[in-house]
Amino acid sequence: MQLQEIIELDKKYYMNTFGNRVPVCFQYGKGINLWDTEGKKYADFFAGIAVSALGHSHPRLVSAIKGQAEKLIHCSSLYYIEQQACLAKILVENSCADRVFFANSGAEANEGAIKLAKMYFSKKGMQHRHEIITLEKSFHGRTLATLAATGQEKYHKPLAPLTPRFSNVPINDLDALKKVIGESTCAVMLEPIQGESGINPVTPEYIRGVREICDENGLLLIFDEVQCGLGRTGRLFGYQHFGVEPDIFTLAKALGGGFPIGALCAKDFVAQAFGPGDHGSTFGGNPLACAAGLAVMDVLLNENLAGNAEKMGSYFMERLGALKTKYPFIREVRGKGLLIGVELSVNKAVEVKDALLEKGYIIGSIGANILRITPPLIITATDIDDMLSALDEVLEGINK
Repeated sequence: MQLQEIIELDKKYYMNTFGNRVPVCFQYGKGINLWDTEGKKYADFFAGIAVSALGHSHPRLVSAIKGQAEKLIHCSSLYYIEQQACLAKILVENSCADRVFFANSGAEANEGAIKLAKMYFSKKGMQHRHEIITLEKSFHGRTLATLAATGQEKYHKPLAPLTPRFSNVPINDLDALKKVIGESTCAVMLEPIQGESGINPVTPEYIRGVREICDENGLLLIFDEVQCGLGRTGRLFGYQHFGVEPDIFTLAKALGGGFPIGALCAKDFVAQAFGPGDHGSTFGGNPLACAAGLAVMDVLLNENLAGNAEKMGSYFMERLGALKTKYPFIREVRGKGLLIGVELSVNKAVEVKDALLEKGYIIGSIGANILRITPPLIITATDIDDMLSALDEVLEGINK
């Protein structure tokens, strides 16, 4: 089907939640590359918003999905599922969690985390402790509860009133956090690196301080690692950069390498708050999704993709730093590993993104002035050099 035909079908039949999309439709991919309906080749430095950690059509992932689909796709969690049990085991053995529940997305995993935190206090006879503190500029999902947790007013306003009892405080401000803790507070929820609002890292001092405040006040600490988890930052999990452990953390995006799956992970003392009938999911943790997750974890661990993300991320940041020196309108380069944000002092992010697309390179943009770079974790220095050569040309055009 030709691109224009696809666009016309979309505009006629699909709910317009994405507006006018980028006018390209990808047909297949291999490694870090994608090809569109016209046969044009692109180098993918966005990975479907940090999802395709193994790149496209990774043979291990394709084989796992294909093999499982030929045997059993779904049976429901009313029955024991081998792949589900095995994937939970791998996540527990490689993290601070003791128990795992599988969902279908990051938003569902975060809903589960919120529910688990409230359930934990409810079963202790402390139903009044139901407020969760989140950070301004955070993003936790698009369901009503996760939108309420999200610290961006633009997502709240059209749907007000949302689920109540979420407080938003500024990032990296311990005093502001302390001021909003009250008798009804049950948890603090944060992203170790905020993704959707511009790649904003928390400081080590802040995250350690939050852990101490939670301990002092008997609060649960929840990390949303939907975007920054699973090797993206140069560690298997984002919390490993800071020397602190959350009581609950969530995963999704990269976990299925593109196949929908999310995970709610928790320490045993809080996980025990979920008893039979307290939570569930028809599709969550199905054999096919968990087979994909097992393949992804196998490659992540055995090919040390977190180590590659750390090495290539450092190289990327160094090269971007040189561009920052060359082009003063680059205000800041920030992030960890291969979760990178480039903030401009001019509102040219979309223009830069579009110009790179024309040259065959895919990146993201946030707002009017932030570039988002989240390539597959299999990226090489040569791939980075090629992309930065194209970026240099684009920035030179803007600089004139």
